[in-house]
Amino acid sequence: MTFHLTTTIAAPPQTVFDFVSDLRTMPRWYSAVESVHLLEGATPLTAIYRVRRRLPTGNAENEVQTSAYVPSTEVAFTSITGPTPFTYRYRVSPISGRTQLQLDGSITTAGLPGPAGLLGPFAEQLFKRGMQDNLQQLASIIERASRFADQ
Repeated sequence: MTFHLTTTIAAPPQTVFDFVSDLRTMPRWYSAVESVHLLEGATPLTAIYRVRRRLPTGNAENEVQTSAYVPSTEVAFTSITGPTPFTYRYRVSPISGRTQLQLDGSITTAGLPGPAGLLGPFAEQLFKRGMQDNLQQLASIIERASRFADQ
């Protein structure tokens, strides 16, 4: 399944990029993510993380690498181990004094046990709705922090 989501955030583009390009912020805004730990990598493009998620079928663990990095503009993360292989690509661009965040992603149900791996279109709609909610949470966190920094 592939998906494309966009949200607008009332914060500078660099602030948004800095937040989404650090995968360790993910537990604060992505509801399924319980923890993220940097395993290796001294630069963003060489980073590999351990991501622990809570899925409807139980806990899951993936190793995730930074698969693309364009400073201040674009970052992508790709799972290299674990169930539900995914790639999330975030693009940041200025728009009317705010920031547009675009998320292009792909994810599969591969590796999920039982009927969960067979839910197809139903699971896709639930996933997209959940990802939109996650992006709204991300926007709220960044906007609050940005307002606080301006005071």
